[in-house]
This record gives sequence, structure tokens and C-alpha cells, in this order.
Amino acid sequence: MTNTRSLVISISWVLLAAPLICAQDVKPSEARMSLQLPVAIQELELQSQRFVNFPLQVGAVSVSSIEAQDLSRYREFRLGTSLSAVAKQADVEPSEARVIHERPAVIQELEWRPRGSSSPQADAVSEVLFSFYNGKLFRMVVNYDRHKTEGLTDEDMIEAISAKYGTATRPEAKIILFSSFQVYNDGERVIARWEDSQYSFNLFRSSYQPTFGILVLSKRLDTMAGAAIVEAIRLDEQEAPQRETERQKKRDDEDHAAQEKARLVNKPNFRP
Repeated sequence: MTNTRSLVISISWVLLAAPLICAQDVKPSEARMSLQLPVAIQELELQSQRFVNFPLQVGAVSVSSIEAQDLSRYREFRLGTSLSAVAKQADVEPSEARVIHERPAVIQELEWRPRGSSSPQADAVSEVLFSFYNGKLFRMVVNYDRHKTEGLTDEDMIEAISAKYGTATRPEAKIILFSSFQVYNDGERVIARWEDSQYSFNLFRSSYQPTFGILVLSKRLDTMAGAAIVEAIRLDEQEAPQRETERQKKRDDEDHAAQEKARLVNKPNFRP
């Protein structure tokens, strides 16, 4: 485009300068023709400018569309937020969070259930399980009420979610769900996925109950948390025999102390 502008400027300069250089040898009619040509050049230059500006306008619209699809949050809950902030938004006490692992990183979870209602317009969310890595929200498992999603097909759910988060993909993939209550080692099949370089939304149909759910996660934090959980499990298994030995010794000591206490009471009062 720079070459086009340079060509336009060069042609304009020649056409404007030519009448001055050859003014004495040009007839009036020819002079008028030479002076009219720069107008056409100006129109060409304006068209060129409009052509340059067009991609910029398209780019602005594209950026706006991308920004509208915010995959960093589900409703008002944003990934990366602190446990205390999430608890405040969910109107629950931070102390209700359960500690799953304490090393090599602190993994916690907090459960939230929206206030129920029997009306058709009631919230379709049954519960949300928030998971935290060193105090930061790294994933959310959203479970929908079976009665609010009854009869809905996979396509119905994809259409509804795509209206907010954009076009979905259909990967051949499974996701692993976990909590302090249970671990789904076999995973859940992903029905559809919405993602960017940092975040991922995964729609699934539960294998354990007739309803849908969404796994929302921060790719970076989820990877770090996953590695920490694997290491925590390894450490637990490695130290399990030692911990069992210590627990047994503690029980034996408690039983011995209880026996000694009873002996001190019963011995002076015993009569054969």
C-alpha cells in the first residue's frame, strides 16, 4: 500500500509540474486537460485510503466479538479469584471450604447451592463445586437440576450455551471430575467444548445421574493443581504405612492411659 501511495504522489507531482516546465509549448486546451488530470488522481487516492481503512474496521468488529465471549467466568464467578471473594459472592462462609490436600499445594473445595424454587423460571443450576489451588479458583463443576433439563437434548444444551460463549467444538475427549467425596477415574465424555488459549468450558452428561453439567477451568491453574494432586496422592501412599503405625501407637497409648486411670480408681476399692 505504501508503494501505491508513492506511485500516486509521483504521478501527481509529474502532472502538476509538467505544465510549469512546458508552459510555453502547450496550447490552452492541452493545458486545461493537464490540469484536470490531478482530480482523477485524487479520486484514486481517496479510493486507496478507503481500501486501507476497511480492514481496520473489520478488525475492530472482530475484537469486540471476541471480548464479548468471556470464558474466564461462569456467571459472576471468575477463575483466579480468591476463596474469600468467591465465598462472599456465593453468600457462604469461607470456613465451609474443605481441605483435600495440604501439600505440595493446598487444594480446597467449596460447595454452593442456589436458593431453590419450584417455578419454571427458577435457576437451572443445582449446585456448583468450586476448587481452589493455593487459594485461587481454578475450576468449577456446574451441575444442572435434572427437572430443569429434563427432555433437553445435547443439541438443545449446545445451542443455549453457544448463544453466550460462541461456537463450540466437538472433541473426542474425556474429563476427570474429582471431589473430597469421590473421584471419577473413568472420566466423563465431553459433548461440546468452548475454549481459548487460557480457559475451557466442557459440557458433559453425567454418568451417575440423568442430568447435564459443565466443567469450567483455567488451563494454567488446572495443570498446576493437577500436578500437585498427583504428587499429594503419591506422598500419601508413600507415607501411609508410617502414618498407620503412628495411628496404632496413638490408640495403644490412649488405651493404656485409660486402663491406668481405671486401675487407680478400682484397685483401692476392690474387695475379693
